Amino acid sequence: MRSREKVYFLACAGRFCLGNTVRPTNPFSDDMIKAARIALSLTAVVGVGATFAACGGVPGNAVATVDGEAVNKDQFNHWMAVAAKSTGQPNAAVPDPDADYKKCIAAKRKSTPAPAKGQPKVTDEQLKTQCKQEYDQLRNQVMQLLISFQWIQGEAETMDVKVTDAEVKKSFDEQKKQSFPKEEDYKKFIQTSGQTEADILQRVKLDLLSNKIRDKVVKGKDNVSDKAIQDFYNKNKARFAQPEKRDLRVVLTKGKAEADKAKAALDGGDSWTAVAKKYSIDDTSKASGGKLPAQAKGTLDKELDEAVFSAKKGELVGPVKTQYGYYVFTVTNVTAASQQTLAEAKETIKQTLQSQNQQKALDGFVKDFTARWKEKTECSEGYKTSDCKNGPKATPTPSVQGAVPEGS
Repeated sequence: MRSREKVYFLACAGRFCLGNTVRPTNPFSDDMIKAARIALSLTAVVGVGATFAACGGVPGNAVATVDGEAVNKDQFNHWMAVAAKSTGQPNAAVPDPDADYKKCIAAKRKSTPAPAKGQPKVTDEQLKTQCKQEYDQLRNQVMQLLISFQWIQGEAETMDVKVTDAEVKKSFDEQKKQSFPKEEDYKKFIQTSGQTEADILQRVKLDLLSNKIRDKVVKGKDNVSDKAIQDFYNKNKARFAQPEKRDLRVVLTKGKAEADKAKAALDGGDSWTAVAKKYSIDDTSKASGGKLPAQAKGTLDKELDEAVFSAKKGELVGPVKTQYGYYVFTVTNVTAASQQTLAEAKETIKQTLQSQNQQKALDGFVKDFTARWKEKTECSEGYKTSDCKNGPKATPTPSVQGAVPEGS
């Protein structure tokens, strides 16, 4: 699971994201065009030419069936072409196993720099291997995309979640205006991306459906009782406590003799800044005149820690031997330990429990959603992915340059 923009999302699961503020997918963004992955929410979903399939098996003109509907090869080929264009090379060739990757090999040969003197030339077989790897990765990502469209659309129908044409148009117009102040820039985008406006409108629609499904799943999960808040506070009081902290001024020396001299100088009225500069071997505290602020118990070297938290404020202490050398110090300020009351911590606890409840609901839904729809998905030989009932088990797939665009 890969998150998109963490500032907008608190947590994500499967093909849906959970968050306080959801920014609509921008189908025009550069990131979307260059993105090398399809991920966690179905906001990058596209139109699929689907027809009803006969019972049993996948039709010859399809790459998959989802709940009895065929996902056509034409759409697969369309999005493979879009993926190739997303490399930033308008004339990039789609790796095509049926043609033994000849166009892909030729394109790579053309863009491959000449080898350095004495180095062997890249062979066609090596380029073919690269093309096959790219094809396999792009194929898997395109299949994920097309299958995801069917899944989210089917789930929306099951949950009676709908998006009106007016909602789609409003979101589309807003994002288009933001991304393309000039109409000619939009037309150029359409031309260079290989997409149609219908593709983009459908993706916007599926973005909105995805958000509505997520919202319906987590609806009511933000209700948190006072008892739940009280119980959480009682079990996690340490999370709402601040330990005593002490501000110090220190001088660290390598040997005891230097520490004795530093202490004598301080007793004689020399300033901490001057003494630290002259004697201290700790560059950090030395640069600040020996200041070491806000030290909590247990965070210092053991011997120093014990001495610091048994010392009186203003007392000059040392030398204290530690593994780092000898310390001379004084405590300049003590901030007493504090404990947030239930009333003070209530809002923080409430938000934490709301987030936990919503995420638990979303996780459960995604697990069930994935299992149900995978059971309804069958893929043709050569197009099988981990989303297919008859496909391989899920394994991490590395990204490649040029892939199915997702939302930004």
